[in-house]
Amino acid sequence: MIATLLMLAVGLGGLLVGGELLVRGSVRLAERAGVTPLVIGLVIVGFGTSAPELVASLQAALSGSPAIAWGNIAGSNIANTLLILGAAALVAPIVIRRDIAGRDTGLALGASLALLGLGLSQWSGFGIGLAMAAALLAYIAFCYFEEKRDAPEPVHNAAHDRAEAPKLRENAPHVPETGWTRPVLLTLGGLVLLVIGGRLLVDAAIELAQLAGLGETVIGLTVVAIGTSMPELVTSVVAARKGETEVAFGNVVGSNMYNILGIGGVTMMVAPAPIPARMLPWDLGLVAVSAALLCAVAVLRGRVGRGTGAMLVAAYCAYVAWLLAAA
Repeated sequence: MIATLLMLAVGLGGLLVGGELLVRGSVRLAERAGVTPLVIGLVIVGFGTSAPELVASLQAALSGSPAIAWGNIAGSNIANTLLILGAAALVAPIVIRRDIAGRDTGLALGASLALLGLGLSQWSGFGIGLAMAAALLAYIAFCYFEEKRDAPEPVHNAAHDRAEAPKLRENAPHVPETGWTRPVLLTLGGLVLLVIGGRLLVDAAIELAQLAGLGETVIGLTVVAIGTSMPELVTSVVAARKGETEVAFGNVVGSNMYNILGIGGVTMMVAPAPIPARMLPWDLGLVAVSAALLCAVAVLRGRVGRGTGAMLVAAYCAYVAWLLAAA
């Protein structure tokens, strides 16, 4: 028990330090590459913070536990949209650019509905998994070229976010990045610490959950999902605290896309079995409903304020309580 708790503490420490480094490196990388922080959040940060979900789901699929793999994917998306985005909004309001409000959240909603459709139809197979992975690559290319085209010069959103969160913005002026070495090292170092910290945290959490007698699906939807979502949580909260709300928003939406299309596609290629029927209608349904809610908020309001953030976090707490009560 002591070793497990120590593993939890070390994993959490790695997540906190890694999140700080990743946000610093990703913003500087965006400046150096001449793209908006959003595309870095969608492509690099979203992919990097989804690495623990990929590792956990692949390990579960290869070991013959697809319920944990798919539960992790669905649970992580629910945690991303409700818990992580809500927690980040509590730190600082998340302002969403009008020109991308419907684009990225709409694509994430489409992927969520596709996941729900696969669960309802019970379709599966290597070809479906390959198509999901190909769709992810197309999404990455689309986002990159769209943002590159719309950003003729390096864009930094600090001035706008300072107006939204003046008390939370750091006082030190930000010096534009002129080289590649520092931002790349900061980004890679942050990703490594996040992956290691997330892995330690998940292993310790699974041991504790098994000691408590929880089933595979519940462990996947709660313990594994929350544990593997810790990199996203830490990164988004740190980004919001620093006023980099594009990174926070891009991280959540990008991670949701990676989870469904990337991790789900790879999981189905490795273990081409149908999505467990026990995840219907509530779990996969909530993935779609939460994605639809995010899309509606982004398009209609263009921001996720503290009030909305509090409601999102409360909804997630109610969902976890319901899962544990029904276990």
